Amino acid sequence: MRFLPDAEQRAFAGSLHAMLAAADTPSVVRDWSRGDHASGRALWSRIAQAGVFGLVVPEAYEGVGPRPVELAVAFVELGRHVVPGPLVETVAAAALLAEPGPAKRFLPPLAAGETMATVAAGGYALDGDAATTRLALAPDGLRLSPGAGPVRPGLDPARRLTPLSPGGELLTPDPPVDHALTWARLATAAQALGVGLALLDRTVGYVRQRTQFGVPIGSFQAVKHRLADAKTALEFARPLLFGAALTMHPADVAAAKLKACEAAHATARTALQLHGAIGYTAEYDLSLWLTRARALRTAWGGPDECRERVLSGVGRRW
Repeated sequence: MRFLPDAEQRAFAGSLHAMLAAADTPSVVRDWSRGDHASGRALWSRIAQAGVFGLVVPEAYEGVGPRPVELAVAFVELGRHVVPGPLVETVAAAALLAEPGPAKRFLPPLAAGETMATVAAGGYALDGDAATTRLALAPDGLRLSPGAGPVRPGLDPARRLTPLSPGGELLTPDPPVDHALTWARLATAAQALGVGLALLDRTVGYVRQRTQFGVPIGSFQAVKHRLADAKTALEFARPLLFGAALTMHPADVAAAKLKACEAAHATARTALQLHGAIGYTAEYDLSLWLTRARALRTAWGGPDECRERVLSGVGRRW
């Protein structure tokens, strides 16, 4: 692959797109936001059966990975369809559990979709109430948390934050945190790109239908310019994402996350403005993508942290 998917990768993306389009993901997201995880778990199993979680798990532990390019392809589709759940966190957990002992115990069920994992670097973890494997990065290493506390609302209602119980089994005293962070940022960048593409598609469809002065508002030059800017930003993010997936260098991945998340955030602002008053309502499905774009922007390292990581990699030899 050279910045564009090959035929096999396009077929993989197409199959995921068809499956998720038929799953009515907005309804799944709304159920998940209320704490009803049944439909989300069913969708999780189907995503696992498609091989998505196995892309980060080595073949020795019943996965097909590591395959970061294919993972990026998959997470673009997961973002495009705003799939809920600790998707990135499960990827990070698989990267953290790299030692033979924990890997043999935890990675096969993660790859098969029998478990979902979350990770807390501080006091809170995403979807700790739904995850079956809760990992906490403690001062003495990586621990398996025995439980989760009450849910706290997040910026995105479908991203439910929970405190993890202290203590728990010590899995490894020296987890590969930087390695896991690189995988998590790659998955987040891909997810953000998918969110941005979905927002752009929905907005283009809307401005073609909404009329003012007897013509579609999409025919207005100012509207065209806003959409063109959004399209350009997303298309510039795409090669950065797949280039980073090829190198898996932390600075490259940080640059991809920065660009993809900023492009998705800018597209979300454009989508909100061009939809007018309807865009501000939680009942309208557009809100699911709007809040996801805002939440992903700061997940696994905000813009300033990613810029600092990019600058620290300037001048390196390829």
